Amino acid sequence: MANSNEQGKGAGNTQKASESGNAKGTSKRGFAAMNEEQQREIASKGGQAAHQKGTAHEFDSEEARRAGQKGGEAVSRNREHMAEIGRKGGESRQSAQRANESRNSSTARSGSAEQQAKASRQGSKDEDEDDRG
Repeated sequence: MANSNEQGKGAGNTQKASESGNAKGTSKRGFAAMNEEQQREIASKGGQAAHQKGTAHEFDSEEARRAGQKGGEAVSRNREHMAEIGRKGGESRQSAQRANESRNSSTARSGSAEQQAKASRQGSKDEDEDDRG
């Protein structure tokens, strides 16, 4: 019977470990056990305190440039993501170009009242010069 009790205890421990989400049986404690909102709140207080104390890190423009470059390199390694971005950009450019062409062709066909008046004045000047010459 001692063996069956030992097996029962072992089974209970395994169940508790799987419930906590960790195979070793340890659960999250402290900061890790808090929800994201609580973590952000505490981290924010720490950042504010560091600024008040004067020990907070502040990026200079060169350091920020390097960080941005690293981020860009990391993103650009994902070929699928970059292809998607390129497709969206091409589609956007193409639709803008089509809209621009559509506006230009409709304006060229009808023209504004001001453009038509200008063309009419220009035409009569040409006729006057022909009459003189």
